[in-house]
Amino acid sequence: MELSNVQTVALWSFIVAAVFGAIANKTNFCTMGAISDWVNMGKKNRLRAWFLAIGVAIIGSQILQATTSVDLSGSIYLTSNFGWLGHLLGGLLFGIGMTLGSGCGQRTLVLVGSGNLKSLVVMIVLGLTAYMTLRGLIALFRINVIEVTNIDLAQMEIQNQSIATIIAALVGAQDAALIGWIVTGALGLGLIGFAFMSAEFRSGFNNMLAGVSIGLFVIAAWYITGVLGFDEFEPIPLESFTFVAPVGNALQYLMTYTGSTINFGIAAVFGIIAGSFVYAMITGTFQIQTFSSREDMIAHLIGAVLMGSGGVISLGCTVGQGITGMSTLALGSLMTLASIIFGAALTMKVQYYMMDDEPFFRALRSSLADMRLFPSK
Repeated sequence: MELSNVQTVALWSFIVAAVFGAIANKTNFCTMGAISDWVNMGKKNRLRAWFLAIGVAIIGSQILQATTSVDLSGSIYLTSNFGWLGHLLGGLLFGIGMTLGSGCGQRTLVLVGSGNLKSLVVMIVLGLTAYMTLRGLIALFRINVIEVTNIDLAQMEIQNQSIATIIAALVGAQDAALIGWIVTGALGLGLIGFAFMSAEFRSGFNNMLAGVSIGLFVIAAWYITGVLGFDEFEPIPLESFTFVAPVGNALQYLMTYTGSTINFGIAAVFGIIAGSFVYAMITGTFQIQTFSSREDMIAHLIGAVLMGSGGVISLGCTVGQGITGMSTLALGSLMTLASIIFGAALTMKVQYYMMDDEPFFRALRSSLADMRLFPSK
């Protein structure tokens, strides 16, 4: 049976995502955990792995664009419609949500594959909320409150929201491509250098494996949708890995299977779960886990809602914007990444102070003071 273009892309997406899920499970790759290690223990190894993935994805994606028919300007990250408020607010909500929900979208899928029923509940609520924010009730807020603040860069004669394009327009440079390579080198090599400057990081195989491989997976996904999936008669959207809106689409696909068509994102969701499941079964680490208390369940439900809505509003998650979007050099992706890290770090600090029975607003004030955003006592 000959596969259609859509089915071919979905098959490759599933295969690459399955390897992604297995490696993420093996290496314990977790962006929320990376921020937690840094904020709570001062350790940066998992943060370096995340930044290594971003650096590899930036350099590889820009080379891919320069040497093949992949045009990253066709992705959702580089439109001229600059949603600054969505990036800031959505990223903040997602950062808070992934802390309460014990992991980002990617980590949630990996945990589902390894038997975590808490993450299964988070995945379902995240997916429902994401779909509501895309096309349901919450979409009214997104469209009428968030998107009305978007800035049309085309009116300023700026082609897209690439950092290089914006810099070229501001300084009046004629050779935007040269500026693009300068930004690529500065960001990409800078992040890779930050990762490998630590001897402790260099001595840990798992973190290096996670960073390099996940960066390569993002590049591979661009190639799958941009080259393998290119067909003038059966066009495929140019995209790479992200794990918020696709979870909502995956739930909708399961409920309306006979009238739905699979796509890259839906196949990636199933692939991550399958790869993690296979790895967990082979290594004997598959284990059913449930909520420890009523409070634990409430926190995870709130976190799932915030991740689902925040991830759609900001156009991505710690992988979707934090790695995939960053690989396009989009300014919005950088803003979302910074907002996610800030939201997660602030939430962790507030949780720490509230463990000592401090009321919420006092804990918030103390946390902001720790981050030098509020006067200390």
